[in-house]
Amino acid sequence: MTVPWSGAGLPPAAELRITEAQRSGTWSSALSTSAFAAIRSVGFEPVGQAMGSTVYQLGRSSRNWGYYDCLYLGAGYTMSTAPGQVALSGDGAPAAGLVHVFDEARRTALGRLAAECTALGGDGVVAAEFTMAPFPSQPNCLEFKVIGTAVRARGDVRAPRPFTCHLDGQGFAKLVAAGWVPVELLVGMSIGVRHDDFGTRSQAFSWSNTEVGAWSALVGEVRADARHQLELQGTHAGGDGVILASGDLRIWRESCVRASRYGTEAEDHVAESTMVATTIARFQARAERPPTLAVMPLDRRGERLRRRLAETEGSPYADPAERRRLAEELEELGDQG
Repeated sequence: MTVPWSGAGLPPAAELRITEAQRSGTWSSALSTSAFAAIRSVGFEPVGQAMGSTVYQLGRSSRNWGYYDCLYLGAGYTMSTAPGQVALSGDGAPAAGLVHVFDEARRTALGRLAAECTALGGDGVVAAEFTMAPFPSQPNCLEFKVIGTAVRARGDVRAPRPFTCHLDGQGFAKLVAAGWVPVELLVGMSIGVRHDDFGTRSQAFSWSNTEVGAWSALVGEVRADARHQLELQGTHAGGDGVILASGDLRIWRESCVRASRYGTEAEDHVAESTMVATTIARFQARAERPPTLAVMPLDRRGERLRRRLAETEGSPYADPAERRRLAEELEELGDQG
């Protein structure tokens, strides 16, 4: 029997899955053997697979509602020579409403992913993969889904809120070892609309090789705005930098809404740029080690212990017991190490 769900907290199916995993004492993940070993090397353990998803009905995605309005004042005049501009969502064009819906759906899916991570006892999610796909048999609906592996630090330090990142196990381990931590998975999106004015049509159908300046401006401005949205989201999340995971650009034609109001036929080009990334933050400023004398010792045990101790001291998630054990072994070696 299906259990009613208000939309708050974990979905009933997720609660059931997590309860069963906790009862059995086993966990699942999509990590490779190398990724598993890499995560453990920096003081983390996988605790289970986590997922967050939501289905949104885009009731106003039709051009009749003006999301893809080019804002070109000369749209009603076929031979207008006035140069058009890119109507950019980041500048407040009508497409901004659609981008807002996508961002809201992303945050909902990420919130549910973080809730599952917390329920599993994790401190964050690695190898998170974000997808956006049409909902079967309902073309005006999209499913936003993010899935990854929840991990937990072996030490006593707990993150204030679960982190999410696209980095795989090896990438995550390298990041932590270098003094950085992931903060949040980001999706920067921008939509731009450019009217095919007289100058654009002339260039597009020219007999000579020439750049179509309007379309170059369209793709350039949309990509730049998507990157800018990533930067804004990263700053809001408290990050110091952004690591890009993937980028996608879609371009298609739409009948011009403004031209149709004047009873004329014209077209606009629409570009949609989506960039997925992870914002990261520095947790310490590492001082450069002074150069040491190059000596080949007969017994490398002391060297190995010192290296492992330095790694644990450089990680905020290291196990204190492991740190004490390494220090005691070094003390026992004394001058022999």
